[in-house]
Amino acid sequence: MDYKCIQCGCPVKTLYVQYSPGNIRLMKCKNCRAVADEYIECEIMILVIDLILHKPKAYRHLLHNVINQKTMKFQGLLWKLAVVFLLFEAHRCLILESGKGKTGSSMSFSSLLSICSKVLVDVLFGNFMFLLTFFFMIKIFFHVSITISRGIDLLLILMISSYFKIFLVAMMVWEFPSSVIFIIELFCLSSNAVALKVMTESTMSRCVWTCFFAYAMKFLVTQILEFILLGQLMQGWSQISSSFLKASMI
Repeated sequence: MDYKCIQCGCPVKTLYVQYSPGNIRLMKCKNCRAVADEYIECEIMILVIDLILHKPKAYRHLLHNVINQKTMKFQGLLWKLAVVFLLFEAHRCLILESGKGKTGSSMSFSSLLSICSKVLVDVLFGNFMFLLTFFFMIKIFFHVSITISRGIDLLLILMISSYFKIFLVAMMVWEFPSSVIFIIELFCLSSNAVALKVMTESTMSRCVWTCFFAYAMKFLVTQILEFILLGQLMQGWSQISSSFLKASMI
């Protein structure tokens, strides 16, 4: 199995040689003559800090040498990451709605139905349009065909590089303005772009534009659908209310 040098991205056959438990020697890359993967001997917090700093070598270590389709139970991991990602997305939508003052203990049934509909539209259809636009832009910018294997790899890097969404959990403990969510989304966009650059070895500008168009399409489509859905719900609820009033008068 070929790994990747985190410095130059060239394939290497092995990352280290183990002589005894706890006694290993890191291998060097034949291309750049540097240690192929220095993160093997580093603490996990050093890797996390380098990921936050958007260092490409940290993403190479994580995406090529730790998590890939050949090194672990990939299907189970993919499903777990997808569920966690969608839960974070639903939590993000609820925070935005609470920031608008639409949630509370005295909500009416119509308001609750409207919020649930918005969350479903944003989480399911919004992310579907995001992935569709993301794959389309990759095909346009990078001139590659999206096979099943490549599509799974792209899904993986999107969900892993969106790790900053975990900070949404902090908003359940501490009170932050809802505008913090847009900072988190901006950070996720930049992280997605760095991860895409590491996986494709393309230019940073192409990766940034690909992710930007995907996020922009998701925002535009969800806003349009929420507006249409809200109008239909309000119209339907008013019709039901008027019919109930007429029936009670009779």
